[in-house]
Amino acid sequence: MAEQKTVRFVIERQDGPNEKPYTQEFDVEYRPGLNVVAALMEIQKNPVTVDGKKVAPVVWECNCLEKVCGACMMVINGKARQACCSLVDQLKQPIHLQPARTFPVIRDLLIDRSVMFESLKRIQGWVEVDGTWEVKDAPIQNPYTAQTAYEISHCMTCGCCLEACPNVGPQSDFIGPAPTVQAYLFNLHPLGKFDAPKRLNALMEKGGITSCGNSQNCVEVCPKNIKLTTYLAQLNRDVNKQALKNIFNK
Repeated sequence: MAEQKTVRFVIERQDGPNEKPYTQEFDVEYRPGLNVVAALMEIQKNPVTVDGKKVAPVVWECNCLEKVCGACMMVINGKARQACCSLVDQLKQPIHLQPARTFPVIRDLLIDRSVMFESLKRIQGWVEVDGTWEVKDAPIQNPYTAQTAYEISHCMTCGCCLEACPNVGPQSDFIGPAPTVQAYLFNLHPLGKFDAPKRLNALMEKGGITSCGNSQNCVEVCPKNIKLTTYLAQLNRDVNKQALKNIFNK
């Protein structure tokens, strides 16, 4: 790899939400440790295609550059992943970049993740706090579930799992693994557990837990290695228990 002078990128572009996609190819000078975000920055500085045509800079999104924010998620060589931690040395070339088309495309590789945040509102992905106690008297996390909660809290809402899931998109109404599993996280919270019935009832509605096809693609692509299928299974059990409570509490 050290002998290679340039790296070729085949980028799927789109000039606007309603425009047709097309591809353009760019060469980037190779250097050790080069990742996809750094390569896109080089293209942005000098957006000239391999055939010498000057074009508009490629549009994408990034922020933290250390696999924390999830903003730079895109489809790289056919797999949803974070561009900031995708090293050129570990990718088959030429490197193909595409937007995650599970989400609406704004322009080029930039997508609109609003649907994920709407789903988080649907499952009440927060804890109600009224501030009537001192911080020192606030309830502590259950030590037996703390490790699980910590793992799930690493979710960046990047959207990799939604892009990989065959049940997310126009073919289904499933809200997706990440928003669904967040319900489990907040149900484990010492205060959030009081609203657990609301979250579980929300997951009984259209697009909820029953729309999960258990393809297990989500756990394969999660950049944080969250055991999504394990927690989806636990949520499924909790939803069934809540359904029985609903019947007998009428």
